[in-house]
Amino acid sequence: MSIPTERMHLWLMLALTFGTGVVDAVGYLGLDRVFTGNMTGNVVILGMALVGADDLPIVGPALALVGFMAGAALGGRVLKGQEKTWTMRTTLLFSLVATVTVGLSVLLFVVGDDPKPAVGITITTLLGGVMGVQAATARVIAVKDVTTVVVTSTITGLAADSMFGSGKRTGSGRRALAVLLILAGAVVGAALLRWHIGAGLLLAGVVMLAATAVGALHHRATRTP
Repeated sequence: MSIPTERMHLWLMLALTFGTGVVDAVGYLGLDRVFTGNMTGNVVILGMALVGADDLPIVGPALALVGFMAGAALGGRVLKGQEKTWTMRTTLLFSLVATVTVGLSVLLFVVGDDPKPAVGITITTLLGGVMGVQAATARVIAVKDVTTVVVTSTITGLAADSMFGSGKRTGSGRRALAVLLILAGAVVGAALLRWHIGAGLLLAGVVMLAATAVGALHHRATRTP
């Protein structure tokens, strides 16, 4: 009995959401307070940094933001005209995200727990780029309330449609899972930093590779000849 495509896509995007939580924990705590998935956080940090608040970084968040936008533009270009479903192009883009993430984790294992600023900025810029690719690709998959990179709108919908809000309670389980998984990813990412700065990225990359492989296999098994 095959799993319905809509449900499979939901599970896969939730897995990528967990990976984003791990990546952002590594970026913020291990690589000079730079978010690589949550661009809202980066914009806020950048704004405060521009007035010299708390010695916050400027270059890292700015380059991560540029990288994210470039990655999202690349994803949009590659997926131009594609229907809202999984295709070979989707697999290629998610594979790119996973491969770069694993590659950067290996780099961190090589350079050690305290990478030089230039290395750290390069890594966060590249991570921002692949997170942009992931976000653009997930946008085409179009699982409602699960963008894989941020949960602000998800939390808004969860509260607005709760029994204390409109009372609709539609999509509450999906939204709650997205919030819990990005939180769990951040917890795991922060915990792995105690072992090695590259460990979190390695885990996130493996999760991304697994999700991509499952998505590709499911697409192959369910597509119409």
